[in-house]
Amino acid sequence: MTVQSIDLSHPLDPFNMSLYPGDPPYTCSPHATVPEHGYSVQTISLCTHTGTHVDAPSHFFAEGKSIDQVPLDSFIRPAIVVDVSKKVVPRGRITWDDLSLSIDDRSDAIVLIRTGWCKYWGKPEYVNHPFLDADAARKLVARGVSAIGIDTLSPDETGGSANDFGVHQAILGAGGLIVENLKNLAAIPEGAFVNFVPLNLKGGDGSPVRAFAYVP
Repeated sequence: MTVQSIDLSHPLDPFNMSLYPGDPPYTCSPHATVPEHGYSVQTISLCTHTGTHVDAPSHFFAEGKSIDQVPLDSFIRPAIVVDVSKKVVPRGRITWDDLSLSIDDRSDAIVLIRTGWCKYWGKPEYVNHPFLDADAARKLVARGVSAIGIDTLSPDETGGSANDFGVHQAILGAGGLIVENLKNLAAIPEGAFVNFVPLNLKGGDGSPVRAFAYVP
């Protein structure tokens, strides 16, 4: 039986990337080549939060679980997509009222917030993304939500005047997971699952992922 998969990850391309301010750049260079060595090996350099990636609780909490300590089945979840793309503006705040009508009490799911901002990936505008209100994040946690994803650089405002991380504090502080820099959320059908399995990085505070959606 063929299962259709929907790619939710941006390619890792050193010439077309968006990075969180201050994070190290992604590089990929040849270590060995077929013409010279008879085989190809590449050296890559990236951080745990490069490209489409998942944050572990230890990203903000020293005693929180690292990415290798999170149970593997936590990275495969039913998808709840909340489309706020018609309401967003640059650096606009996404409130609880924007979310609540679309959210039920399924704690096993990942809540995916579709802003449409992924269209600016690799462009200067990407950093001016809309962001989730911290109070909305706390209300999600209160409803049992333990994983969220978003098609922006961060669920918190990047480089804003408040310069805080209220959404990260709320979700990761409750032992949850955050997936950032997603794309194609509009293509996820009802009843889909999302797979965002990370690398098994010992002590890692996050990991790049090849996220995808599928209908089992």
